[in-house]
Amino acid sequence: MSWVWLILAILLEVAATLSLRASDGLRAKLWLVPMAAGYTGAFYFLARALGTGLPVGVAYGLWTAIGIAFIAVLARAIWKDQLTKRMMWGIGLIAVGVLLVELG
Repeated sequence: MSWVWLILAILLEVAATLSLRASDGLRAKLWLVPMAAGYTGAFYFLARALGTGLPVGVAYGLWTAIGIAFIAVLARAIWKDQLTKRMMWGIGLIAVGVLLVELG
C-alpha cells in the first residue's frame, strides 16, 4: 500500500502546484481551494506512505523528482512555460540521483 499512498501524494502535489500557478499569484481566488486541498492531501498521503515503512529518503526523493518532471512538462503544455534541453538534463540528473539513493 505504501506505493499507492506515495503515488496519490505525488498526484495531489502536482495538482496543487498547478493550481497555485493557475491562481496567478493568488489573485484568482477560485484556485485556492484545489491548491489547499491538494497540498493537504499530498502531505496526508505522504505521511501514510511513511507510516507503512517506506524510507523517507526514497519517498521524498521520488515525490520531488516525479513532481518536478510532471510539473515542468504540464506547465509547458498548459501555459507554454519554458522547458529547455538544459532543464530536461537537470530533470534527468535528479532522476538518476533519486535512483542512486533508492539503490543505496
